[in-house]
Amino acid sequence: MNIIVLLIVLITAGWHLSAYAKQYPSLTLAKNYQGTENLSLYWVSEKYDGVRAYWNGSVLKTRSGNIINAPQSWLKELPNQHLDGELWIGHYHFEEVSAVIRRKQPRDEEWKNIKFMVFDLPTHPGSFKERFNMLHEIITNTPASHLKIVEQHPIQNHPQLKRLLAQYAAQGAEGLMLKHIHSTYDSGRSNSLLKMKPYLDDEAKVVAYLPGKGKYHQKLGALLVKDAQGRKFKIGTGFSDQERSSPPPLGSIITYQYHGETNSGLPRFPSYLRVKHLE
Repeated sequence: MNIIVLLIVLITAGWHLSAYAKQYPSLTLAKNYQGTENLSLYWVSEKYDGVRAYWNGSVLKTRSGNIINAPQSWLKELPNQHLDGELWIGHYHFEEVSAVIRRKQPRDEEWKNIKFMVFDLPTHPGSFKERFNMLHEIITNTPASHLKIVEQHPIQNHPQLKRLLAQYAAQGAEGLMLKHIHSTYDSGRSNSLLKMKPYLDDEAKVVAYLPGKGKYHQKLGALLVKDAQGRKFKIGTGFSDQERSSPPPLGSIITYQYHGETNSGLPRFPSYLRVKHLE
């Protein structure tokens, strides 16, 4: 075997080992609520503005398969069960949670306020109703104070659901989640899991900075972004003064909110939310 072939073999083997080591969790992903669903088949819960996390009984990972380096004192209290949930501190603290979990060396004091809000048991073979009942039993019998169950509630009709969304949004919630009570846990996007927000959101790549004017002279005026469909548009609102002085890096993926589309097919009133971190 010559040296070139050997290098190719080693590089390929290393890539496969790396891919295997990462092992993306097979998560159920939400579709958008449409307003035509039979709500008697769904339970509703708060949609938390945290970071999605998967616990496999020994390792905590992000949705994209990155290992979250939580303190062992925090991890050792978790049960030997596969858990799907959200790492959360409180409303409007997404950036704080995101910064904490990105550290290679965790700091115990920073993890004291992080809760693991669990909403599903991925390896349980039963319906969501059965999984939730089992999950409730597991968490009740686990002494970890940072392990919390995401409460689920039946809903009667669509007007009631919209009122509930307004109530939760006023308290700082990101929105609501609807889970089909007879569904099994399946990977990928599914009508068994729906998200409902007071606005629409999506992701786009930062391709350029547009200069500000007036009070934002010599600061960021707007981002020029490109979405997955190849559409380019500007986002000029939603930034703090600090973010205008130090905007998201070129090439980074950001999340923005919007309210429908214009006649030309672009997002209407797009507003910056955050840089996408480890989702």
